[in-house]
Parts: sequence; C-alpha cells; structure tokens
Amino acid sequence: MKAIVADHIIDANTHRKNSVVLIEDGKIVSIIPSEKLKEFDVEVTYGGRDYLLIPGLINAHTHVAMVKFRGFGDDMPLDTWLNEVIWPNEKEWNEEEIYKWALIGIAEAIASGSTTINDHYFFAWQISKAAETLGVRAFIGQTMMDLVDMPIAEPKLGFKFFKKWKSRNGLVNVILAPHATDTVSRDLLEEVREFAEKENALVHMHVSQSREEVLRVKDREGMLPVEYLKSTNILESNFIGVHGVYLSEKEVGIYAKSNATLVHCPISLAKLEGYVAPILDLWKLGGNIALGNDCAVSNNSMDMILEMKFAAILNKVKNRDPTSPTAKDVFYWATVGGAKALKLNAGLIERGYLADLVLINTKKLHFLPRENMLSHLVYSARGSDVEKVFVNGELIYDNGMFMKTGEIEKILNEQK
Repeated sequence: MKAIVADHIIDANTHRKNSVVLIEDGKIVSIIPSEKLKEFDVEVTYGGRDYLLIPGLINAHTHVAMVKFRGFGDDMPLDTWLNEVIWPNEKEWNEEEIYKWALIGIAEAIASGSTTINDHYFFAWQISKAAETLGVRAFIGQTMMDLVDMPIAEPKLGFKFFKKWKSRNGLVNVILAPHATDTVSRDLLEEVREFAEKENALVHMHVSQSREEVLRVKDREGMLPVEYLKSTNILESNFIGVHGVYLSEKEVGIYAKSNATLVHCPISLAKLEGYVAPILDLWKLGGNIALGNDCAVSNNSMDMILEMKFAAILNKVKNRDPTSPTAKDVFYWATVGGAKALKLNAGLIERGYLADLVLINTKKLHFLPRENMLSHLVYSARGSDVEKVFVNGELIYDNGMFMKTGEIEKILNEQK
C-alpha cells in the first residue's frame, strides 16, 4: 500500500485538510486523517507538510506531437495558419519524428499536471508508443478526413489503427478521430458512427472551430455544423466535440440535449480566432464541458493549470460577468468533465476511483497566504509547481524526472 500525505486534498466536491490518500492496485482505497496513518501497513509515503493533492488533470483535446511547430505561424487567422503553415509542414512528417515529438509533448503535459491525454493526430500508433513509454493514460485516435488532400489522414488508416490497437491491455485506449465537420463527408461520418456503435467507441472531432468551417458546412449541407452532426445521428454521449466557437443559440440547445461533451480550449482559440466559445450557455443548460490545451502551436503551452485560469478569465470577459465561471467550475471541467467525456472513473479523490493524482508543492510565495487553496490553484498556480504525478498509483514524474524512461533527458541534452 502507498500513501500520499498533504495539508490540502482538493477535488471538485471536497476540500480535506491534513489527510492521507491510501492507494492499492491502482485505485484509491481510503482517505484518512493524517494522525491515523500509523495504523496502516504502508510501504512508501509521498508528500507531507506544505503539499496540495489534486486529481490528475484530464487534457481532453491534444495534438501532442505538434510541439515540433511551436512558434510557427503566430498571429495569423486560423484558416491561413492551417492552410499555409500547418498542413504544408504536416505533409513532411515521418514516423520517427512523430514518436520523438510526441514524447516531448506528452512529457510537457505530464510535468504540468496532466495524467490523461485525449489525442487526435496522424501516425497515431507512434503517439501510442510514446504514451506507453512515459506511462500516461491516453486516448488516441488517428485523424481521418476525406474532403482534404492529406494522404496521412486517409480514413482507412484510422479504422486500421483502431482494430490493431483495441485489444492491447494497458493505459492506451483507442478512439475514432474524424477531423472536422468541413473536412469529413456525410458518408464518412455515417461510417464512423456505425463503426463506433459496433465497437462501443468514443468519437473525437473538431466542431465549429472557425467561421470558414461553419460557412463551408452550411454551403455543402444546407445546415449548421451541429445540425449536420445531429442529422447523421453521431451526436450522442460517446461524442467528444472540440471548440464549438461559433455555435448558434439553437446549436447550443441541441448540443446540451445530446449528452455529448464539448471540449473548451480557451487559449488556443482566443489566439487563433480572437473569440471565446459560448461555453457558459452550454454549461447553464446542463451540457458537459471538458478542458484541453489543443496544441503547442496555437497554445504554445501544454500547461493545464494555466488553461484553467484562462478558461475562467476569458469567459468572464466574454460574458461581462466576473461571477461566472467560478474557480470550482473550471476545476470541474479540467477533472470531472474530462472523466465523464472519456468514461473514466476518475476526476475525484474518492474511494474506488483511479489513483491518477498530482502532488503540488505550495511552499512558494505565490501560494501565500494559503487561505483559499482552490483559488490559489486556479488563479495563482502554474504547471511548474507540480512536483509528482501518479497514474494508476504509480509515480511517473518526480521533480523534473520521468520515471519510466530516460529518453526525455537525452532529448533535452541533444538540444544544447
């Protein structure tokens, strides 16, 4: 049995003080007062005074390998950025490079508190290998599109990847990843839906990311993107849409009733589109919201703690309301919301939940006066405050060291 001791243990429901989380067989078995720890047979203890323990952050939309393009195409509108910078560079990818850069992107996410990633990209099998190497929990889909000339996104590759990797045991889970409403035809979308129903699979897709996407779908289908999704019967509880920047009021209502999840990537789309999705409208109607970093080109960071702060502040600005969303709301999105989307028993620190946990050192100036730790986490903390990361109860990151592999240190040394 392992124990993690902390002055503060916080999830979206509860704040415990001076407590211990006991872990066995990859799950949380109990949460006890610190003074009772001596009553248990514990093999190893982590944490102690001045620590904050939180559920692992669920990075619900990533393109981890795109760290290779960080700094490319800054300060451009999305359509120009995609067509003139990103897609031309992506056509030059090879499998060896994908693996290396996926390692770097996943490592950055882990070091900033992500215990789970939900990735949507090319050469998904190499990204899966990188995830296995680092020990992160991962949901990975091979990007599929049929209305854009992108050989590495041929739909057959997505279905082939799913079939080959679905039976592997471990932390890597396969999903279906049609690209976007304007790059995927109705025929392909219906094929994905049928395949997902047969395999009980999750579907991860970009939705209403840009004005141009909305216009293209409207011209082609005679309806808005969410109406298009609904018309194909793919908009169900296993559907994870991303962005939703230009959802109309009608679409928000449809989406909320569907039980699908919408992943909010506030930094990425504020930078690419100068706009914030109607997240609070969906939230008020009972829709499930998750958070993601997107990629290190549009975001320039894989820091989910920073993402929470931006999610709170940008939505306050959009709605001209300083009271909403609250710190608790965005923390929920980053933990429970992502867990719901991915059908994980995670996101809370409760008995029986997965022991995917993050230990943060609060012995720093920006955590003083330690009076409101949830506020400090969302508004004051940064990814670099993360000291230890546990997945399935195993320590995978410790103070700059990745416990499963030395490849990251080797890559860093090669860059000098």
